[in-house]
Amino acid sequence: MSNNTSPRIYNKAGQRVQVQDKSWYTVQASGDAEQRTIEVFVYGEIGYWGITASQFVQDLRAMDDGVSPVIVAFNSVGGDLFDGLAMHNALSRLGERCTGRIDALAASAASVAVCGAHKVVIASNAMLMIHNPWTYAAGDADSFRKVADVLDQTTEAIIAAYKSKAPNIDEEGLRAMVAAETWLTAGEAVALGLADEVGDGVQVKACLGQGGVLQRYQHAPAALLAQLDEPAELDPKPEPEPSELPAPPILDTAKLALMITQGCTQAGISNLIEPLIQSSGLKDEATVQAALTRAKAVNDLCVAARLPEFSAEYVAAGLDAPAVRARLFDKIVSSGNGFEIDNSLPLNQDPAPKVQAKQPDPSSIWAARQTVKVGQSKSAKGARA
Repeated sequence: MSNNTSPRIYNKAGQRVQVQDKSWYTVQASGDAEQRTIEVFVYGEIGYWGITASQFVQDLRAMDDGVSPVIVAFNSVGGDLFDGLAMHNALSRLGERCTGRIDALAASAASVAVCGAHKVVIASNAMLMIHNPWTYAAGDADSFRKVADVLDQTTEAIIAAYKSKAPNIDEEGLRAMVAAETWLTAGEAVALGLADEVGDGVQVKACLGQGGVLQRYQHAPAALLAQLDEPAELDPKPEPEPSELPAPPILDTAKLALMITQGCTQAGISNLIEPLIQSSGLKDEATVQAALTRAKAVNDLCVAARLPEFSAEYVAAGLDAPAVRARLFDKIVSSGNGFEIDNSLPLNQDPAPKVQAKQPDPSSIWAARQTVKVGQSKSAKGARA
């Protein structure tokens, strides 16, 4: 789905739910006091780049009265494993009043999270994907051995999360499916015990702006990938009558440029004034205001990723937050700096860089040998003296 359109999301009453722009995430309560239901829509990546466990738990706690049924709907490609485990435990603590609902896709960390619900309902045309955790690291041999140990431990956490939902599942078969990156249909998920019921199929985009992440998986179904190329579905709007058409506004480009200058100065992003003027085209006040909001978000992401030097480039290109997240993620991964557990796989076309052995420098070796010979000659002369 295009990042410039809102997804079509409906609650259990069939009413359309408005989610927060760009985040695809919302928490709401419906019904009167006696029939109150809390619904959470996790429609995005899990973790720092999307919906964090901290945000999820705080929002749910603020809405929860301790007695109302809680429905948590997932349509997520996954993300950070530890955030997924924290969500899993939060749902588990709700007990029997919690239902997990897979509206289109619960992959990777999202599959771990949804299995914390007492009851899991998966739409007939939805999928659940399980696989081993993946990470990137840098360092010496001992560092890589420690990383491998951590990955083994997190694999055990994943297995435990699935077995808590399906205690009778064959563990050997489960481990084989996790290692192979297995995409389960609704019927297969129910047969394994990872879901309890197949619900009605709903037409929901399976990516919601997360296409770049979906492509990192090795065996993503072609039907899901094909949706990345589908045009966005816009809400039909009636054509206005000629008499209703507003008069074209008179643009004051100097005023719009001043708005950008003042906005950037107040936000502490004066270095983005020129890129903003370029990307907004000074079309109108609404466009400029939207560009300012987008620039602030882009700058915050670049600073958080410790790559502030890319802020101007991304703002000038008119990129929004999801696109910047994907680019920053790829830059961080390719740099090899840091250590982060993430159960999103790398792009197939971007294999992990191989460690190159340092090649010998013949000129340096020759110079070193000459230095040794001169030193030995001087020592011999000193001994004879």
